[in-house]
Amino acid sequence: MEKSWNNRAWFLVLPMLLLVAFSAIIPLMTVVNYSVQDTFGNNQFFWAGLEWFQEVLHSDRFWNALGRNLIFSGLILAIEVPLGILIALNMPKKGLGVAVCLVLMSLPLLIPWNVVGTIWQVFGRVDIGLLGHALAGLGVDYNYVQDPFDAWVTVILMDVWHWTSLVVLLCYAGLVSIPDAYYQAAKIDGASRWSVFRFIQLPKMQRVLLIAVLLRFMDSFMIYTEPFVVTGGGPGNSTTFLSIDLVKIAIGQFDLGPAAAMSLVYFLIVLLMSWVFYTVMTNLDKGGDQ
Repeated sequence: MEKSWNNRAWFLVLPMLLLVAFSAIIPLMTVVNYSVQDTFGNNQFFWAGLEWFQEVLHSDRFWNALGRNLIFSGLILAIEVPLGILIALNMPKKGLGVAVCLVLMSLPLLIPWNVVGTIWQVFGRVDIGLLGHALAGLGVDYNYVQDPFDAWVTVILMDVWHWTSLVVLLCYAGLVSIPDAYYQAAKIDGASRWSVFRFIQLPKMQRVLLIAVLLRFMDSFMIYTEPFVVTGGGPGNSTTFLSIDLVKIAIGQFDLGPAAAMSLVYFLIVLLMSWVFYTVMTNLDKGGDQ
């Protein structure tokens, strides 16, 4: 049977779509305007064509920042997704513990990004921070301000602490939607815990896992506030991601043309990855309906 579509429902969301389109199109057109022109102040523009795009795409600075972004996003997914699944599997399914665990999991998500950065900035300091002072007491040479490796570890730990809860909540929602009949049948067949996870829980979590991977990849790929507050992109350029480098070019150097071109390239990369994930999820839905 073919699904029937209620086109009248679009009128309910039409005002919000128009508002979002209005608030997005005007800034986007401004960025496009700056990306093909040059200005020397006094609102005087000079046509530059694709010069800024060529400068960005041939810049080692851009590719190095993009590489750092991809490495960071890959590490975040490799840590947060398995950790989120593990925590969700061990959360209670009934009783008072459910509410307690859900509240505890939601707390990190309620903290603003700049506050999270400030917390970890203080937390990692060697002189007054709990983490830095404890590691110094154990004889560990830790200083995220001077050592690039320590800076990466601090930023990754901060993101894992802040956003693993999102993966946990999504996976938990997928787990609680599994009917008890599946577990009863597995128990009768004598299935091991690994078999239950592989053949029952994991397939039922596929769609929420794809959503979790999509959200975490996009968030980690566009991360700005937390690492900027903690490290400022340093030491050196070790934690300078594309978003931080973009702000440095646009505001620090006031090179609006290259910054606009970089932001459009950045936007196209995010859009391409979103399309890839959307295609995967759509094909998964079609496969599940057959």
